[in-house]
Amino acid sequence: MSIISLFSDKTTAQEIVASFQNNSQEIKPRFILFFSSSTHPFKEISAEMKAAFPQAQIAGCTTAGEILSGAMLKNNVVALFIDDEVIDDAAISVVDNIKDNFSIEEAMRSFESHFQMRLTEMDLKKFAGIILLDGLSGAEEKVIEKIGDYTDITFIGGSAGDDLKFRQTLLSSNGTTFSNGAVLVLLKMKNGFDIIKTQSFSTTGKKLTATKVDEKSRLVIEFDNKPAVDAYCKILGIEESECSKYFISNPLGLMLGDEPYVRSPQQVKGKSIAFYCNIREGMVLDVLQTGNIIQDTRKALTEKLKQNPSMKGIVNFNCILRTLELEQQNLCEQYGKLFSSIPTIGFSTYGEAYIGHINQTATMLILL
Repeated sequence: MSIISLFSDKTTAQEIVASFQNNSQEIKPRFILFFSSSTHPFKEISAEMKAAFPQAQIAGCTTAGEILSGAMLKNNVVALFIDDEVIDDAAISVVDNIKDNFSIEEAMRSFESHFQMRLTEMDLKKFAGIILLDGLSGAEEKVIEKIGDYTDITFIGGSAGDDLKFRQTLLSSNGTTFSNGAVLVLLKMKNGFDIIKTQSFSTTGKKLTATKVDEKSRLVIEFDNKPAVDAYCKILGIEESECSKYFISNPLGLMLGDEPYVRSPQQVKGKSIAFYCNIREGMVLDVLQTGNIIQDTRKALTEKLKQNPSMKGIVNFNCILRTLELEQQNLCEQYGKLFSSIPTIGFSTYGEAYIGHINQTATMLILL
């Protein structure tokens, strides 16, 4: 057995980690990834995990809901144990103080030191990155852009949550817990990897251009030289009082070909609209319309299974807004069951990472 996905609903850190130890004895993990509800003692879990599995590289974060093979969960801890049948090696680096002036050079150099090769020499089909970020930092774009300045290696991941309290999100690197940072994991895959990105939206064909923005606060002040709220409501043909009710079903998307990279509105602020993602001045965005999350995810999984019948595991970074939509439609059980046949963990994120910071998307790392 090369990958095991587990969960625990125990109360104390000792009980949680003991249950993971008892149920993972068939495997000698090279790398462990865990996601924990903020209702659990995260700092203690982080330390206990490293003490219990000292030979493994271990990363984790807090969540706004958890995903396990066959189920969507709340108030649980999930973990994925991966051995050397899947990965040849793993390394973890930390980037501190991402809200301020930060550098990722030390993290990138530590990867080169660990793997004894330059980032530019690493096989892009064998090396894959996982990134976990402080979900309340507002700094995801900057971190992801700086990674792209150093390497073309694919980094995929999500922003940590705190069960919609919006107070503090936490990250873990080999037993150490912190916030205002990012955990970068670099995996050397034995058999390669694949990616799923699914967002269940299509364009309406209508467009808005951001003509006045405050990037630091992710605030769009004007679209098409009109107050943002007025322009958004006019293009959808809705009353201003109804504006925020359409945010989940009609976000905006930066189109790359036919593929939208979603920017989700968060709240109305006067006549401006705050977003969960940065929107730059001059950016042309399509107005999107919602689709069928279950159908679209099933289709994406089916296509990847045809391409990769030996798929061994999935890490699913699923936007909290998608989770809320599934909850509203009573579809959480159906969504969880889509992953019944494959060892899977994931969590409801405060944003997803894949070629940038995006929203209302599921970004998944496929382990082969």
